[in-house]
Parts: sequence; C-alpha cells; structure tokens
Amino acid sequence: MNTPFIFIFFFILVLSYSEATKCGSKGLNIKSPFTLSPYHNNDPNFNLYCQNTNTTMIHFPLYGNLVVKSISYNTRKLNLIDPKSCVHEVFLNLNLSLTPFRYYYVVRNYTYLNCSVPINGNSIPCLSGYGHHVYTVEPSVKVPDSCRAIKTVEIPFGYSSYLSDNSFGLGLTWELPKRDDEDGDDGFEEERTWVHLTTKKVPMIAGLVLLAAVGMAMKMKILYTKKTSVSNEDMENQFSEDLLAQQHKIPQALV
Repeated sequence: MNTPFIFIFFFILVLSYSEATKCGSKGLNIKSPFTLSPYHNNDPNFNLYCQNTNTTMIHFPLYGNLVVKSISYNTRKLNLIDPKSCVHEVFLNLNLSLTPFRYYYVVRNYTYLNCSVPINGNSIPCLSGYGHHVYTVEPSVKVPDSCRAIKTVEIPFGYSSYLSDNSFGLGLTWELPKRDDEDGDDGFEEERTWVHLTTKKVPMIAGLVLLAAVGMAMKMKILYTKKTSVSNEDMENQFSEDLLAQQHKIPQALV
C-alpha cells in the first residue's frame, strides 16, 4: 500500500474519532462534556449510555434512568423524558444537589400532599390510586386533616392537567468542573475550563498533523517521481549519444 494512502486512512480514522459519537444511526450526537458508555454506572455527572440501540439514557443515583430527548450545547440545555411517564415522580425524588445539573427553568417551592379523600384541585394521576390522592400545593397552604405532607421541594411548576406531558419541565442545565487550583467549594463553574477545551481540540490537532503529513508525503512522492523521470530521460539521452558516436566510428574503421 502506498504511504500517502496509509496516511489518508489514518486521517479518516482520526476524523471519525473526533466527531460526535451516538447511540445507533438515529441517536443524539454526544459531545464534550458528555461521554458515552456501553452501560450505565453510578457516575452522576456527564456519563450517558445507550438502550435499545438508538435511545440515549442518563442514570441518576438514588432515582434511576431518564431518556435524553435532546441536548443543546449552545444553551447548555438537557431535555429529558421520564420513561414511566410521571414527571412529578421525578420532581419528587430527583436529587440534583450532588450533580453538575440544575433545573433549566426557574423553580419554586411546592409541597406534595398525600390525602385519603379527594380535596379541591387536580390530583396527580400517576402518583394517586385507590384510597390515596397526591397533590402539589403552595407551602403556605394549611394541610387538611385528611392529608399528610410528603415533601417540600424546589421544582419548575406544580401539577396541572394542562401540563401533563411527561417531558415538560424536565429541562436541565449544567456547570463544568472547576480546576483544582481555582477557588470555590462547589466544584463547578459556569465557563469552560482549559482542560475541556484542550481535550476537545486534541483530535482536531492530531487530524491537522496527519493532514500535513499526508501533504508532505504526496509532495515528496511527486518530487521523487519527477527526479526519477529526469534521471531516466538523462540516461536515455546519454545512451542515444553513445550509440551515435559508435555509429560514426564504424565507417572510419572500414576506411
């Protein structure tokens, strides 16, 4: 195999590596700061994994798995879907305090009530059942005798039958890790760090180096071809001159 073609082959491999990875042909493009693993682990940060080939998932410890619907890298928005179609179960149990994520939308305090009999308002169907009815109310609301408070949490909105979509409100944003030599106790910051930028540019730099190597190899091959062609031409000219000289000497020898 020719050397230039070898360089081109490796250059294509590097480009393929540097492009975003995805779950199957129809999956989302996964780029920094997210990483893609063949299976979920207990990393509550930027690790995603594939399920059913084309489905991108994220795992939250102490809660479970959520489907990644879309990722906007410009606005840092991660849109999620609850596979159990119960967004308020996610609101009630998801703990983001130990992750780099927070809700994308403005949050307010809401209290979840579990009531033995119906009260005014719409109960949450996916959390309610026979003999118990779950509601979200303002924390200032007095708890009826037939109800008990489950938990008060900061969430984007309380339950409404008009907002029953299992993906609405499950928008998260993220912060990137802070360098060890920077001040701060939370371990996260808003701006991209030099570590992420450098890591992101490594494949690109490697690709440029390989591209330059391919160009140099092709240039050397062209120069070598030209030099060989010139040398062959010189040899042919010298052979022709020697042949003509021999032909001139033959008549003189006969005389």
